[in-house]
Amino acid sequence: MDKLQTLDYVVFLFYFIIVSGYGFWIYKKKKKDHADSADYFLAEGSLTWWAIGASLIASNISAEQMIGMSGSGFKLGLAISAYEWMAAATLIIVAIFFMPVYLKNKIFTMPQFLHQRYNGTVAMIMAVFWLMLYIVVNLMSILYLGALAISGISGISITVCIFALAIFAIFITLGGMKVIGYTDVIQVFFLVLGGLVATYLALNLISGNGGIGKGFAILQEGASEHFHLIFEKDNPNYIDLPGLSVLIGGMWIANLSYWGCNQYITQRALGASLPVARSGLLFAAFLKMLMPVIVVIPGIAVYYIIKNNTGGINPDALLTSGGVQDPNKAYPALLGLLPIGLKGLSFAALTAAIVASLAGKANSIATIFTLDIYKKAFAPAASEKRLVGVGKVAVVVSMLLAVLLSLVIGDALMGEGKQGFQYIQEYTGFVSPGIFAMFILGFFWKKTTSNAALFATIGGFIFSVLLKFLPMWMDLSFLYEIGWSVPNAAGVYEIPFMDRMLIVFVLCILGMFIISKVENARGVKPNGLEVDASMFKVSTSFAVGSLLIVGLLVALYSVYW
Repeated sequence: MDKLQTLDYVVFLFYFIIVSGYGFWIYKKKKKDHADSADYFLAEGSLTWWAIGASLIASNISAEQMIGMSGSGFKLGLAISAYEWMAAATLIIVAIFFMPVYLKNKIFTMPQFLHQRYNGTVAMIMAVFWLMLYIVVNLMSILYLGALAISGISGISITVCIFALAIFAIFITLGGMKVIGYTDVIQVFFLVLGGLVATYLALNLISGNGGIGKGFAILQEGASEHFHLIFEKDNPNYIDLPGLSVLIGGMWIANLSYWGCNQYITQRALGASLPVARSGLLFAAFLKMLMPVIVVIPGIAVYYIIKNNTGGINPDALLTSGGVQDPNKAYPALLGLLPIGLKGLSFAALTAAIVASLAGKANSIATIFTLDIYKKAFAPAASEKRLVGVGKVAVVVSMLLAVLLSLVIGDALMGEGKQGFQYIQEYTGFVSPGIFAMFILGFFWKKTTSNAALFATIGGFIFSVLLKFLPMWMDLSFLYEIGWSVPNAAGVYEIPFMDRMLIVFVLCILGMFIISKVENARGVKPNGLEVDASMFKVSTSFAVGSLLIVGLLVALYSVYW
């Protein structure tokens, strides 16, 4: 695979100057004489709907999608698109039901919600959980996968790439949420452009320069096994995407927890008015519908090219040093085919996606640490200037920890042919069911008590761990007939992690219900939120946009069932 040439580096440098200069201009233009924490962490009231939507996608679509999801497209096929298309429906639900509750009750961080609805103990435990999750799973995986891709394209060592990405992300993040939000608009533009170019290139290559329409038709016919959205239980990839669970099961837990109860996602909209926040989320939903074209189709195309040995991509480009085929190298291998100059632009687009996501997550880590741990536990009387300063230190420290983890254990967790995207989903799923149970009952059942929330916080994690390691102590083959267990690569029957999330969620809901009922009978009166039916009314334009997205989803699943 050809490496970057001088012109490619010139294009990349030009991009770097544009983004950095624009970010600095935004910082100077919108800087207050006395910056406060709400302004720094939330860009309070200053993000438009299109900036919110673009920023949501820029923070979400990073190395785990561009590299990890393309890799999953290479291995699993179109079925991995369920994460993107179901996310579009999830964003509509979050806009209608979650955002009004957050904004009406002036909630700006997720631990703040838990403190206000339950108590300080629940909030502090979850703040620590979130920090660990964001650093150990999110920041580390994006740094490692991003560096792996950039190293494959540029020839620069993976260690240098890890440090360079971290430094660039710190530079963007220290400007605060305003800089992140508005520079993300540029990032998304280059991200979408680069992804579309890669898709065009792949399909045109498959068609023998006969056009993308012909290329897609050939791809569907020649890789028909990769164009199913729902897997049967005898499919070797069922363990990753267990049949109807992507429509009516654990996929909803993963998506609703991610998009509705996740600091670095909801943070984009928490500083806006409800109409602006909803419009931003709807815009993000439309962009999510487009994402499989940008990230999944290229992976399937590389699978077809390698399978049929059509030329253009050397199969050895996907091999690790140990000779194992690595799906995470599919997208970088495809970008290596781009002509000089255009390769630099796509390189910039990929870097944009990685840095945008790193910056968004680092800002949210700083927000939670500063407002929900430092201010609550260590310095309740800290000045606004002091809080902003602590937040900036938290950004640097969290990024350094992620760099260290990437260098020490990144290869062990995501190397040697493992799917980086699935790693992120599975380990996030250890806490998602308990978190979502806490939030959904906290929103809509006023009788939910603090001890019930504490049960979901700790119990949900314990249940997830027990179900993960249950095959070590018990033969689960008897669950195969109902699709709740399948053999893994070693032939051991285990419960797919998506089904584990659904089981744990149900256990958490039942436990919370029982505990709350017992405590209610003893006279415990939980803290309630201000919620009424009028909060959930939407505008006509939002309703029309939502119906359009749902219609597209029904059509897609009807075609590729």
